[in-house]
Amino acid sequence: MINWKNMTALDSYKKLKTTYPTSLKAALSGEAGAKRVHDYQLPMAGGLSYNYAAKRVDDQILADLCALAKEAQLSEKYQALLNGEIVNTGEKRRVLHQLTRGQQGASVEVDGVDKRAFYLEQLAKIEKFAGDVHSGKIVNEKGEPFTTVVQIGIGGSDLGPRALYLALENWAKAEGCFKMEARFISNVDPDDAVSVLNSIDVARSLFIVVSKSGTTLETLTNEAFVKNALLQKGLKPSCHMLAVTSETSPLAHSSEYLAAFFMDDFIGGRYSSSSAVGGAVLSLAFGPDVFKRFLSGAAEEDKLAACPDPLQNPDMLDALIGVYERNVMGLPTTAILPYSQALSRFPAHLQQLDMESNGKSVNRFGESIDYPTGPIIFGEPGTNGQHSFYQLLHQGTDVVPLQFIGFGENQTGVDVEIQSSTSQKKLCANVVAQIMAFALGKQNDNPNKAFAGERPSSIIYGKRLTPEALGALLAHFENKVMFQGFVWNINSFDQEGVQLGKVLAKKVLAHDTDGALKAYSELFDI
Repeated sequence: MINWKNMTALDSYKKLKTTYPTSLKAALSGEAGAKRVHDYQLPMAGGLSYNYAAKRVDDQILADLCALAKEAQLSEKYQALLNGEIVNTGEKRRVLHQLTRGQQGASVEVDGVDKRAFYLEQLAKIEKFAGDVHSGKIVNEKGEPFTTVVQIGIGGSDLGPRALYLALENWAKAEGCFKMEARFISNVDPDDAVSVLNSIDVARSLFIVVSKSGTTLETLTNEAFVKNALLQKGLKPSCHMLAVTSETSPLAHSSEYLAAFFMDDFIGGRYSSSSAVGGAVLSLAFGPDVFKRFLSGAAEEDKLAACPDPLQNPDMLDALIGVYERNVMGLPTTAILPYSQALSRFPAHLQQLDMESNGKSVNRFGESIDYPTGPIIFGEPGTNGQHSFYQLLHQGTDVVPLQFIGFGENQTGVDVEIQSSTSQKKLCANVVAQIMAFALGKQNDNPNKAFAGERPSSIIYGKRLTPEALGALLAHFENKVMFQGFVWNINSFDQEGVQLGKVLAKKVLAHDTDGALKAYSELFDI
């Protein structure tokens, strides 16, 4: 039987609170340090590995974290999620994003519909549509092939798909499977839409409107903006517009769309990249086979996440170490630092994934909790970040746990040797140097040049960023966030915190305001 308890009610957590973080300066010194680097790592899917040698944990702390995982029933709760139990208590819904990339749990039926079959059906519809576009069977009014696809969405309908497209764009071009350019419109700021529309041939573009409810204000506003641009050029919007939505939304069966692909309420926006939300744009941009390879990497990582032993489960172990840093060490922030320009928008996606999921101050039953939950997430690619916020990371008063990501090879195969090493080698040299610099620091008689060290980090690394590696990377962080939510006894799958501002914005637009809200509105002549 599964018990949902606050973390502070767990005996294993009380014991964990008595531990003291290990010293990285001692742990990573000499031959013992070299052994630790090789021992403190786990294989992931997609050819990746998770290395936690520079985290401030030792064998005893790891054993205590394993006890916490067992008492918190992390494996059982994940299995309940996979079996379709109602884990999203806030909205009384199942959580099925893992099901979009493979069947692990029991067959999940809702109102007589096999959900796995439903997701596969949508994937097949997308595959056929993308194939017809690529073959020239589906063309514009003049019989010209479409060359660009533009996704119109916000939040999870933008951040994840955009990050994944950018992650694979150069890889697809190098591998000869690049099909169409992709662009993204998200912000209701008209400058966003204008910038995209000015950069493309509108007559040869497809536009995907992504809104599960079909009522998202920013998305519908941008859709109207795009339709107006099409009409101004004498083009018929219904020949250019697609929809990704739920079957019950106003967009679902409208003649205003060339095609519609469906998702459902059991997949939250920030978890939707492996559904039609990411599938349509990525299949059009790179071909359906590439998207399937991405799904395969995610599915394999999901299988690893099912292992009950944290020391054999990279997603669970990463989550537990994060709990240790947040709740025992008292560190409120985590930096995501990919040493890969292809992952330039990945930290922004993880920011939403983590902070929207675990930014909660009540438990699954609506009761206030008295311990910290989700950390603040931020990040930028290396080496750019080194010349920006790394100053604070190295010498600031706050210790920030770091999650590096790196690859031995670039995506394009193009490189040049300068000063006896290639650009890629310089990139890799920087990431390993930063790990050790943060861990060991440096003594100096001049305090301005002294580095305290003991800054913990992990690194996920592999040979090359491929679709399979990207799928594994995405699933790893989705599962990490899920496991942390289980430990904290919070609901990681609703997001009531995004609603209040939307409600007030509608009041402002309806001129239903008074007091300070009215005064602020007058500043912008609304």
